Amino acid sequence: MDYKIDGHTTLLALIGSPVGHSGSPAMYNYSFQRLGLNYVYTAFDVKEEDVPQALDAMRLFHMRGMNVTMPDKIAAAKCMDELSPAARIIGAVNTIVNEDGKLIGHMTDGVGFVDNLRDHGVEVKGKKVTIAGGGGAATAIQVQLALDGAKKISIFNIKDNFFQRTVDMAARIRAEVPTCEINVYDLADVAKMTQEIQDSDIMVNATIVGMKPLDDQSVVKDLSAFHEGLVVADTVYNPEETKLLREAREHGLQTINGKGMLLWQGVAAFKLYTGENMPVEEVKERYFSD
Repeated sequence: MDYKIDGHTTLLALIGSPVGHSGSPAMYNYSFQRLGLNYVYTAFDVKEEDVPQALDAMRLFHMRGMNVTMPDKIAAAKCMDELSPAARIIGAVNTIVNEDGKLIGHMTDGVGFVDNLRDHGVEVKGKKVTIAGGGGAATAIQVQLALDGAKKISIFNIKDNFFQRTVDMAARIRAEVPTCEINVYDLADVAKMTQEIQDSDIMVNATIVGMKPLDDQSVVKDLSAFHEGLVVADTVYNPEETKLLREAREHGLQTINGKGMLLWQGVAAFKLYTGENMPVEEVKERYFSD
């Protein structure tokens, strides 16, 4: 079909800084065209201090939604009229839906991770997961794992000035989802991490270890942690196969890289905006294949 912008076109956007590198406009606009939806998606470079003005403009222009990237996620959450359970626990949003002037904030990063696992035949309900990291992506994943029924989550993070924040977040998750056992440990404790992975169904790296210039490193120091049936996932997507994933694959384990998480968090946001399903397989082939 011809893709035309007219007086009825609905506007969506990405805000953050920087945003010029984002592949979201191409992915969304292709999907709108493919499904015959009269939407257009663009990107605006918005500094953290300007987020309230951007959201005022969202209401003024009757924009249907916004995706939010760094460094704007926390500031945007503070301006919401309503937050999804995950966004409320985390205190940050990456997706905003405008319901007739009422702004509802969501966090689809964790959904994207869990749905990417599901796309590879891996379910999290009733599973034990060991995860390295306590930053934004790691927190979103931890929250969604608990909300989706993970039995136990063991978190390993660097014991620095921000370690207490990871401990506090674990307590918040535990209070919200008491059926999920969640514990926090020092990432430097190799013996404990090895023990926890050996008892896990899924192991996740949600740190920058494995990304350049740390591409010669892995968060798993003792390879005896790898055992039959373990699934090893990484949020790093460049390189597509990190040292962690390569060593896990060499041990015969199923590995999942971070590329699909980007796709599936977008799929979740697309559904929130339009009520339609993104043409996932076509988007995969067009934007996420080698």
